[in-house]
Amino acid sequence: MQHRIHPLLAAGAVALTLALAGPARADAVTDWNLHANHFVVEAKLGTPPAIRVLAFVQTAVLEALQAALPQRGRPAASADAAVAAANRTVLVALLPAQQPAIDAAYEQAIARIADGPARQRGIALGERAAAKLLQARLDDGAATPESYRPHAAAGAYVPTVVPGATTWGQRKPWLLSHGAQVRPDAPQALTSETWARDFNEVRVLGRRDSALRSAEQTAVARFWDYSLPPIYYGVVHSVAQRPERDLVRNARLFAAAAQAMDDAMIAVFDAKYRYALWRPVTAIRNGDRDGNDATPRDASWAPLIDNPMHPEYPSGHGILAAAVGTVLKAEIGAGPAPVLVTRSPTANGATRQWNDVEDFVREVGESRILAGIHFRSAIEASDAMGRQIGTLAVARHLEGPQ
Repeated sequence: MQHRIHPLLAAGAVALTLALAGPARADAVTDWNLHANHFVVEAKLGTPPAIRVLAFVQTAVLEALQAALPQRGRPAASADAAVAAANRTVLVALLPAQQPAIDAAYEQAIARIADGPARQRGIALGERAAAKLLQARLDDGAATPESYRPHAAAGAYVPTVVPGATTWGQRKPWLLSHGAQVRPDAPQALTSETWARDFNEVRVLGRRDSALRSAEQTAVARFWDYSLPPIYYGVVHSVAQRPERDLVRNARLFAAAAQAMDDAMIAVFDAKYRYALWRPVTAIRNGDRDGNDATPRDASWAPLIDNPMHPEYPSGHGILAAAVGTVLKAEIGAGPAPVLVTRSPTANGATRQWNDVEDFVREVGESRILAGIHFRSAIEASDAMGRQIGTLAVARHLEGPQ
């Protein structure tokens, strides 16, 4: 999971995010989700803070819509105006450098709504819902000062890049009671058969010049090198754009997915820094030091993609895919599943699609092994964590009266 964004990738992500909308306008919730994804990419945020912004946005949208729903004895309010105002208020607060572009998108959206008391009331309700959310949640721990202490003997050189998101696991969650609620068991012992299995799998398949990784597997690994929100919201849009959808139902779906993704980031970084397990490149280059005769050292081993700057266990992509997948499975229910589609800037804009939610979740997990940056046990642990978080999001937003 990356935290620095190359300018060309950022530009590509903007175009691809907007392309997800398709040729026809859907509804205010899905349109504004595209805008919000665009703005977080333009702001060049890393993955965890970008996901946090979307969680604030989609939660405010749902609360604004609920306040604007028709109710006996209450003046009419424009739902589209409420959605637009909630988006603008949150996005300007969290992405102040993007305000000119945010304001331009807002003015265009408001201009499409007939002027009158309903529009004004919708705007007021959207602004009020967003302001209330910001007041309650803005101080959620995201601004906690970084204080990571490198492990080194006094005077010994260690690589000087500070790891990412070292305090993220301490943030206030949306669905969990605390970041450690779904913390997995400790990683496998280095002397175990499971460790040897995981070590040798990634050593062979994940190396940069692997002769055993197929062209398709390489394409999958490069596709999921991208981790910013648009790649996951593309999959959510595959469900949200079905013809039977309505505004409130989509607001519930996006809020569930957004909160699940943000809590997934909190939980995964809690576990990452609790266990601080080495990445495959470190383990494989030190294979003679783990006390396991089945793990040979490869002194020049390198992964297919660049290593994320944080510990290996569990997997950020793995937990995100499982959390989103759990939400989507619940939303689709027993009916026919739509084709899930998304695009990736790290794969030159390539599109991938899945006919089943589980196929999507499985591919994301496998991609991290093929990329050479995760062991299978981390994928298994993150999958279990993500499903628990997704289940909480479903109970909060998708079950009960709709």
